[in-house]
Amino acid sequence: MEFGIFNGAYVPASMTEAEGPAAEVRRFKEELEWVKAADRSGFKYLWATEHHFLEEYSHLSANESFLGYCAAITGRIHLGSGIMNVTPPVNHPARVAERAAMLDILSDGRFELGMGRGSSTTEQAGFGITDPELTKAMFDETVPEIVKMWRPGTYPGFDGQFFTMPARNVLPKPAHLPHPPLWVAAGSPSTFEKAARMGVGVLCFTTGLAEDLAPLVATYKRLIGDAEPVGAYVNDNVMVTSSMLCLEDGARARRIMGDARGHYHKSLLFRYLDTFPKPAGTPTWPELCPPYTSEEMDLAVELGEWAIGDPDECRRVVQKFADIGADQLSFGMLSSEVPIDVVIEATELFGREVIPQFDTDPQHRSDRLRQQALATAAD
Repeated sequence: MEFGIFNGAYVPASMTEAEGPAAEVRRFKEELEWVKAADRSGFKYLWATEHHFLEEYSHLSANESFLGYCAAITGRIHLGSGIMNVTPPVNHPARVAERAAMLDILSDGRFELGMGRGSSTTEQAGFGITDPELTKAMFDETVPEIVKMWRPGTYPGFDGQFFTMPARNVLPKPAHLPHPPLWVAAGSPSTFEKAARMGVGVLCFTTGLAEDLAPLVATYKRLIGDAEPVGAYVNDNVMVTSSMLCLEDGARARRIMGDARGHYHKSLLFRYLDTFPKPAGTPTWPELCPPYTSEEMDLAVELGEWAIGDPDECRRVVQKFADIGADQLSFGMLSSEVPIDVVIEATELFGREVIPQFDTDPQHRSDRLRQQALATAAD
């Protein structure tokens, strides 16, 4: 089991009401401080989202810029786009290929390309996409072409339904062959199946128990052996994003999380990400999801939903995700109002007390898979 963090630049109204425009700047600086803490604490991945027009929920609209800066301030952590939107109205496929190759070079091979279609009609319509269903066909059309653009020499051009491009040499090319690891955001059974058949890793979120994800992970692992990879190799990888606050005093951790207004971020999620399934009984914005009670917090930790508590409690939760076959567990710790000093305290403690129990391989799994593919090709 490997570990990562998830950067989203959440800027809740409570911050802007107190600080005005300075709140947005502070949040980005906090995200960067957290990245440095994760890098020195043994976390192997960071995932920086891409969202547009989603006030409060996420102000991280240019993750390629954020990741380029992160490449300069870190030494070991891999830099993932979680996700980069590959629909042509949002990001032209050639621009995706260029940015990914540039990040591969600047990070010395630490960039990983997580891809997606966008999950909000607010975003999609902002770029002229009025039918969310079209984004599925857009994804299918563009991803194989992005991979072709990385090949040596001139890309032969393309005349498709959603983008047209003449023959051009798309530069730069990735320096670390065959190309950056490929991932896709997935939430439904059909997307897990599709990811496996494409031979790409899965980036997923959980708002429930590890056991709820078990059938999806099992399906992916069953099908990945027969993949027809869209890229040059198979990235057999499942990343799950969840919550974590690991402190020496477990009661303090749960108390801080109880005060961190996670229900407000959850309310914003259902306000904007309207292409996601919405559980029955979910309030409609501006009505808010109810705050978590202390009893609910305790139960979530006991059942293994969140790694919130002391190191022993966090280890028990991590084990549940390891048991279902997940390869990586990442945490969106700044998707709440936990103070940055507490986030860094928890990150460092988790790195000392939990990560060594689960991650004993100094090599990143994605690096190993890429190197195995090169060795096989050489044979």
